[in-house]
Amino acid sequence: MAMTLAMYKPIKGQEEEDNGNRNKSLKSNDEDGVGGDHTIVDDSKTFILPTHSKQQHHQQRLKQQQQRLVSLDVFRGLTVALMILVDDAGGVLPAINHSPWNGLTLADVVMPFFLFMVGVSLGLTYKKLPSKAVATRKAILRALKLLVIGLFLQGGFLHGLNDLTFGVDMVQIRWMGILQRIAIGYLIGAMCEIWLKGDNHVASGLSMLRKYQLQWGAVVVLVSLYLSLLYGLYVPDWEYEIPVAASSSSPKIFRVKCGVRGTTGSACNAVGMIDRTVLGIQHLYRKPIYARTKACSINSPDYGPLPPDAPSWCQAPFDPEGLLSSVMAIVTCLVGLHYGHIIVHFKEHKDRILHWMVPSTCFVVLGLVLDLSGMHVNKALYTFSYMCVTAGAAGIVFTGIYMLVDVCGFRRPTLVLEWMGMHALMIFILATSNVLPVVMQGFYWKQPGNNILRLIGIGR
Repeated sequence: MAMTLAMYKPIKGQEEEDNGNRNKSLKSNDEDGVGGDHTIVDDSKTFILPTHSKQQHHQQRLKQQQQRLVSLDVFRGLTVALMILVDDAGGVLPAINHSPWNGLTLADVVMPFFLFMVGVSLGLTYKKLPSKAVATRKAILRALKLLVIGLFLQGGFLHGLNDLTFGVDMVQIRWMGILQRIAIGYLIGAMCEIWLKGDNHVASGLSMLRKYQLQWGAVVVLVSLYLSLLYGLYVPDWEYEIPVAASSSSPKIFRVKCGVRGTTGSACNAVGMIDRTVLGIQHLYRKPIYARTKACSINSPDYGPLPPDAPSWCQAPFDPEGLLSSVMAIVTCLVGLHYGHIIVHFKEHKDRILHWMVPSTCFVVLGLVLDLSGMHVNKALYTFSYMCVTAGAAGIVFTGIYMLVDVCGFRRPTLVLEWMGMHALMIFILATSNVLPVVMQGFYWKQPGNNILRLIGIGR
């Protein structure tokens, strides 16, 4: 399942413009989702807290917590909850599971929602930069941290439930994944926010566009690059191997006939071709989403046995977090960055809501029009129409949560989601990546099968 998580932290040296107004100075939320305090420190100074100032420091921490943008935590917590829901119930309720190919389901909005939140947080984190070089170094280190965690969780090191072994053959490690995609989006978004913004004052929506015109230029470049490669690259015939049950037997070879250009079908699209060429087919996800299509499963839209006339590509590896599709995922992050800019530059609730709802509605309408025109909404390829619909939906949901929590003050009903949002990375690691279940099944009575997971009906 797709997921990831909004990862962001305040950069040292940043200061709030007006600590006296909660609406005018919303503090950036915790980047790695762990929560806790967000102390702002100048790198050029030595941070020493005298004993006599502990009370003052405690009061400052309380004030910072009050200034936290609660709606962003709640939105992230809601997305984490959706991720857990579709992971656990997707097999039982195919309607909420990922779409086998074209189309949009509840599970398909989780990844873009996380990327959108990353962008929003970046707009708050980097609103003041004492040193671009220091900010760049910290952004690179944070992205590398996410990449390493992603490789550990989704690279094949952990072998899942009912398997107490671990380790991965580097010849077959999966390079891409959920956290890796979020790391790429975070890094590119951070570089744009650090280096590609003007110094002019923002007094209106038009002046804000002028201030960030280079960032919108980057969006145009990325979208153009994606579309030109998706529809312009020639996809030749290709083949892959499937090991047979007997280890001594040679693997079975399947040949896929393509020889086409500009198609977005399951077998012959440029997204898969680029991943097979650059990453290597042995490093791709081995449970492709299109294996749930009617052509490849008699239990469609769920996984199942192959039909008698199944095409040759049904068992071919395909990475849903591939290279070319990640280009459009970066655009989702940059769209979220624009929504973060609105928080920074517009102080009135009505101005923020207006500047959020107008582009959100336009994105959704544009995406639906493109889908009806033949550019289908497709999560696996992360098509432009899919980006528009999901980014617009994220903007609408975020606006609704902002009105409910930060404007109307209905915080108590969302406390659980707020907590989940503040600890999103921990929840992702322990729950959705099966780290906690794998650790729990390591404690058993006499036989590995006699563990607590089997007792409560998990992993049978």
